Amino acid sequence: MTDLREAITQAHRAEWARVVAALARRFGDLDIAEEATAEAFVTAVERWPADGVPPNPGAWLTVTANRKAIDRIRRENKRDDKQREAQMAYDDSPPEPTGAVDDERLRLIFTCCHPALAPETRVALTLRMVGGLTVSEIARAFLVQETAMGQRITRAKAKIKATRIPYRVPSAEDLPARVSGVLAVLFLVFNEGYLATGPDTDPVRHDLTTEAIRLARLIRALLPDDGEVAGLLALMLLTEARRAARVSPDGELVTLDRQDRNAWDSGLIAEGHRLVRERLASGVAPGRYQILAAINAVHTSPRTDWSQIIALYDHLLRIDPSPIVALNRAVAVAELDGPEVALAAVDRLAGRLADYHAYHATRADLLRRLGRDDQARAAYDLAIDLAGNTAETAYLTRRRDQLIS
Repeated sequence: MTDLREAITQAHRAEWARVVAALARRFGDLDIAEEATAEAFVTAVERWPADGVPPNPGAWLTVTANRKAIDRIRRENKRDDKQREAQMAYDDSPPEPTGAVDDERLRLIFTCCHPALAPETRVALTLRMVGGLTVSEIARAFLVQETAMGQRITRAKAKIKATRIPYRVPSAEDLPARVSGVLAVLFLVFNEGYLATGPDTDPVRHDLTTEAIRLARLIRALLPDDGEVAGLLALMLLTEARRAARVSPDGELVTLDRQDRNAWDSGLIAEGHRLVRERLASGVAPGRYQILAAINAVHTSPRTDWSQIIALYDHLLRIDPSPIVALNRAVAVAELDGPEVALAAVDRLAGRLADYHAYHATRADLLRRLGRDDQARAAYDLAIDLAGNTAETAYLTRRRDQLIS
């Protein structure tokens, strides 16, 4: 039974986005695509224990989901306006051309990231349709109620249908204007995989990080001269390279300074460094993702140059003066100028990051290093309450419990 559950879990991770995308292309309706795919997985849970796992789970799920979609259209065909959809369900004629790259999931993400949708809605819809996250997982990531998130996603799908947002990769002339929104969403999808927020999920969602990288590679093939596309891909590769060393065997987060560098993927690091060097050699002023990639390149070099990292954060702050960037800069300042200087910088961010677990975790570590254990313990408690990642929670709990009572 354990092997069966694992097979269904693996099928969900590997096939969810592909099946949803295939149905969205065929039926032109994200609601039908999502619900039929979900029903196919329910059928798998019911049938596979008796019938066994099929040789090709993806094909089995796609066929089953198509049947579920057609059944739904038949049920709804009492209204005249459903007749055309029913006919489309049985139409096996060749599909219309869909763009420069024939990839179902890339078309789906451009649909989910259409500029007609609000930015936060694009992220939520992509996490649901492409990432396969549950509504509750997405709600936790956004720190909102599950019902509110469900309504947001439902409204987004309805708007796509009502305004006939096309299911395709934009044309070459439209692509550059659309790609920045897609990159922002891919970055958040990757981050959800890198530091999963769900308490009942694996601390690292390799399926999400892998899919984000795959899609970033496709976008780079479309826009090989776009510096931010290259920067985001480099950032993902340099982060993914450390995945095997990020969580200990007992499920605890391992901080960068304590990771086993022999466990890092040298091939991904080499590719990420090459992309960073290429962008530096271009002479074009770097954007946000390129600077973040350069910071990660320094972190994955044989020796971490903290002064260089601070200089890169200073550049990033001029582009993106966000409190989270300032917080990350303070972490680097602690390594160069000491925890007291860094703590002063962190405390200045209190009003803007009070609900952000990493703010309290950073502050707790600085207070611990200064020997202010009671204050550190209180800060650890706040960080633990706000953290959703199981490995991070385990790490913060151990650090708190090591403080002298």
